[in-house]
Amino acid sequence: MTDRHIPKRVFSPAREEAETASKQVSTPQTSDPAYRLAFADPDFLLREDLRSVRFQLELLKPELLLTEAGIGSTFVFYGSARIPEPSKAAALVEAAGDGPRAKVAARLAEKSKYYDEARKLAALASGTAPSQDGKRQFVVCSGGGPSIMEAANRGADDVGAESIGLNIVLPFEQAPNPYVTPKLSFQFHYFALRKMHFLLRARAVAVFPGGFGTFDETFELLTLIQTGKVTPMPILFYGRDFWTRVIDFDALVEEGVIGAQDLELFRFVETAEEGWAAVQDYWASRG
Repeated sequence: MTDRHIPKRVFSPAREEAETASKQVSTPQTSDPAYRLAFADPDFLLREDLRSVRFQLELLKPELLLTEAGIGSTFVFYGSARIPEPSKAAALVEAAGDGPRAKVAARLAEKSKYYDEARKLAALASGTAPSQDGKRQFVVCSGGGPSIMEAANRGADDVGAESIGLNIVLPFEQAPNPYVTPKLSFQFHYFALRKMHFLLRARAVAVFPGGFGTFDETFELLTLIQTGKVTPMPILFYGRDFWTRVIDFDALVEEGVIGAQDLELFRFVETAEEGWAAVQDYWASRG
């Protein structure tokens, strides 16, 4: 028996079956949508009844590709899609004119420094050596969009490292920023599945100033850690002045709706070096 060839599989691959099916003779029966192979029938897969299957597919596709890419852990970057990079900040202010938009533009321009900090932090994280099993660690992962997300992917690209982009289908036109590694660029329909993929491999999270989307992603993570659903990890809030202005964390404690210990789930930082040192110290103390 040792000199005989035992096949790895006896069923034809799905791709081969699909190709065979596409070459069938056209008849009233084979031309009807009912005759299509279920897995090769887009109309069937998009039926309302198949929502649970689409959930599974959206969970599985990135998981398989990230595993095949040897991604062991990620450093996730959250933040606004509206903060300009420093070189474009002046133009933003000038375009706002003297009207009510001027104050908003000036505030956004002030936060352009965080574009540079996100970019530098991503470059630092991307220099992490693989683990002993060859898995890549602290691979930069962003939402794949502009602004802070772009800065993160760009920082990885600066040092020749690959990075992940988890984009989402939105009613208005958008595309992944040009610094996302193409084979690690994913598109999601479901926000819930996208947020899960942000956290499945996350071992550190940097939260830059942002709006509803940033709040949604960040406070879901804090809730998951607070309730014991996710193991604690370094969570860095960039910009103490911003965060303490838009959220009164101390008031939440005083009102009794969170505990004082919950404020220890994250820390405020300002620079890339400070943030990366905090991440290294955190995991070194738990080694």
